[in-house]
Amino acid sequence: MALLSVGFFQTLFPSCFSRHTSSSQSLNYLSLSKTPVSFFRSKPHAHLIALPPLTNQPAPLSHFPSVSNDAVNDCYHLLDLSARYGDVELIKAVHASIFKLAEDIHLANALIVAYVKLGLAPNAHKVFVGLSRPNVVSYTAIISGFAKSNREREAVEIFCRMRSSGIELNEFSFVAILTVCIRLLRLELGFQLHAIVIKMGFLDCTFVSNALMGLYGKCGYLDTVFRLFDEMPQRDIASWNTVISSVVKELMHERAFELFREMRRIDGFRIDHFTLSTILVAATEGLAPMVGRGIHAHGIKIGLESNLSVINALIRFYTKCGTMKHVVALFEKMHVRDVITWTQMITAYMEFGFPDLALEVFEKMPEKNSISYNAVLAGFCQNGEGSNALAFFSRMVEEGVDLTDFTLTSVLNACALLMEAKISKQIHGFILKVGFGSNACIEAALLDMCTRCGRMADAQKMFCQGPFSESSSIIWTSMICGYARNAQPEEAISLFSQSQLEGAMVVDKVASTAILGVCGTLGFHEMGKQIHCHALKSGFLSDLGVGNAIMTMYSKCNNIDAAIKLFNVMRAHDIVSWNSLISGYLLHRQGDEALSIWYKMEKAGIKPDTVTFVLIISAYKHTKANLVDHCQRLFLSMKAIYHIDPTVEHYTSLVGVLGYWGLLEEAEEIINKMPIQPEASVWRALLDACRIHSNKKIGKQAAKHILAMKPQDPSTYILVSNLYSACGRWHCSDMIREEMRAKGFQKHPGRSWIIHENKVHTFYARDKSHPLAKDIYSGLELVIKECLKAGYVPDTSFVLHEVEEYQKKDFLFYHSAKIALTYGLLMNRSGRPIRIVKNILLCGDCHTFLKYVSIVTGREIFLRDASGHHYILNGQCSCKDYW
Repeated sequence: MALLSVGFFQTLFPSCFSRHTSSSQSLNYLSLSKTPVSFFRSKPHAHLIALPPLTNQPAPLSHFPSVSNDAVNDCYHLLDLSARYGDVELIKAVHASIFKLAEDIHLANALIVAYVKLGLAPNAHKVFVGLSRPNVVSYTAIISGFAKSNREREAVEIFCRMRSSGIELNEFSFVAILTVCIRLLRLELGFQLHAIVIKMGFLDCTFVSNALMGLYGKCGYLDTVFRLFDEMPQRDIASWNTVISSVVKELMHERAFELFREMRRIDGFRIDHFTLSTILVAATEGLAPMVGRGIHAHGIKIGLESNLSVINALIRFYTKCGTMKHVVALFEKMHVRDVITWTQMITAYMEFGFPDLALEVFEKMPEKNSISYNAVLAGFCQNGEGSNALAFFSRMVEEGVDLTDFTLTSVLNACALLMEAKISKQIHGFILKVGFGSNACIEAALLDMCTRCGRMADAQKMFCQGPFSESSSIIWTSMICGYARNAQPEEAISLFSQSQLEGAMVVDKVASTAILGVCGTLGFHEMGKQIHCHALKSGFLSDLGVGNAIMTMYSKCNNIDAAIKLFNVMRAHDIVSWNSLISGYLLHRQGDEALSIWYKMEKAGIKPDTVTFVLIISAYKHTKANLVDHCQRLFLSMKAIYHIDPTVEHYTSLVGVLGYWGLLEEAEEIINKMPIQPEASVWRALLDACRIHSNKKIGKQAAKHILAMKPQDPSTYILVSNLYSACGRWHCSDMIREEMRAKGFQKHPGRSWIIHENKVHTFYARDKSHPLAKDIYSGLELVIKECLKAGYVPDTSFVLHEVEEYQKKDFLFYHSAKIALTYGLLMNRSGRPIRIVKNILLCGDCHTFLKYVSIVTGREIFLRDASGHHYILNGQCSCKDYW
């Protein structure tokens, strides 16, 4: 009978029956359509929201004489086949046949459901509006279909019409409309639905409670999720999955692991692929390798190791918590791969530093989407390959790939990596041309790019053109970071203080890290401690970036004890943490302590990076004994033991150590025998050592090499010029400065500053701009007289200007460090230490002067210059007069 009916349709629509079909199975949803609708004692509100009526309503289904039940059953069967095999032509043929029959609400509902399953919401809607009397199943099916087709607002409208028509809701209606709320994040409507669910007695229905938990979890109402979960009389696997995914969304990874264990212990459910995928996300984000491996083993045990979503989650997990070998092994075992799998492999190769292999994977992809392109683009930026990122972006534009916010922020990051103003202006213009300039995320990325490319004037203009309501905090943070990055720490602190007064910026992890960096640069100890307290209260100390920033801040603020204490209480350390601690010891000229940290790293099996070796080699400058032999053995071990090729930075550090201990000839020989081309920085290290030891012969050779390389930084020219001036070769000094001016280089003026009453007070040489300048200069004259009485003799060799001897003393007495010191003496009560920061090296005469001031005033003087910290007391300095 069924075969005859199928033959009947084959006669009418031969093109729709090209494949063999199996025996009939009814649609899952059809059982709902034949279930009597419950009636409730209290009628709910007529509607929740008023929206405009839907349009485009076709004529109602025609009324033809009814046909046999066999024909109707055949229609059900064919609708099932069309949905199962994605056969659009078949469902349209069946629709044409049903259109000729008398209206059958159950058959019409099955047709709506089939269209929805095929993703044809407009067709389903036409069937729905053609019904003379749609029932609860009709409404529920079309609401569900619209929810899945990004037509959520229309779904809400239909729901309101359903309520107005007096049709009673059932549990499936609630699930459908709650799904709409989840997609729209319509919490207010969700609250109203929750109330109706309680009133109509559906809260005990497991999948209604699941849908409510899904809404509250999506909106961040975790307490409500737990309350619903705890009150459920019966749970299913979806209940546990919903509460676990809600917890993972809020980054409560340990709680997710606890729930996973409870789920297996209490309800004994067999976990599904969604459970495994979600817990693997928690293990990935929470950096929990042991938990993730345990989940992997459990997945193999229960036979889910071949599930596509589970393997994709495992690839993400091993990308973060494993090795590339693990990732490749998983990928090669896969029989089925989707675009997510391929994209995740691109991300993995990029994460492990293999951008070339990532690009190979991309080229082999059978199907690409914008996410795949973006993964390559972002990966190039992640690996510091700004030029390749820009080239790939050009390819994306040429191939017509959809440019998303993520695409444009990535290309802006690429420009920031290159730090080239011209290219950044071209990309800036392109983004404005395509109309993305008013997007909040892109505005923030544009501003950040300008600050990184030295376009501070453009950045300030963008910032002042606000407001940035959607990304205010990000914009303020970017601007503060920009000031800090461009050597404008005072402006950074000023802007931060303004943001706090106006309530314009949330001090999150990124902002905390940025402000801590500025506090370290300025030596702003009190504000740094305040940010530390804020991080402690906000729970940011578990973030390695914040912890490392706090440690560095304390080191730069001459509080190495606080830095050590923080390091010891940190739950975890990365290589940056170890490097920060070593760097702190070096700032305090404690080389032996730095080496003791290195020995601990070796014992603990911590793998050093290139920065570690730069620091440890430099540590030998500050050891109590001459350990140059040990330093050279360490240098040779880099390649032999740690497989790290020495770079220019390592040779610069080694030359600095040899030069510090007076081995200038050996240092010069090492430079001449370098297997790589020595850069100006290496010769500069030798030149600096010649300054300390007054070796004019080797210093002259170093200066010639530096000038022959045409260095691109003004400080090197200044160093050479000063060397000539110190030798009395004024003509040569003037020539160097003239060459510097011709190339457009400007000297960064030397300045010193003091923090007083949470304000930065900056002074330049012979500076009289301070409001208390008159008092400061009067005080300085008194201090100079007292120091002269105590034996201080001005060293005019540090006056690098060709002037008369009597004029040299005037130049010498009003260096910025002396002015800042006097201000500190005036503003701090007797007995309190004076804390000064200087942006360049302290000159020898100022160093001597500060030692005499410590004698005549009995004050402790803490000064940080470009070489590190000087602790001066009773005429003695911690640098031992070598800096």
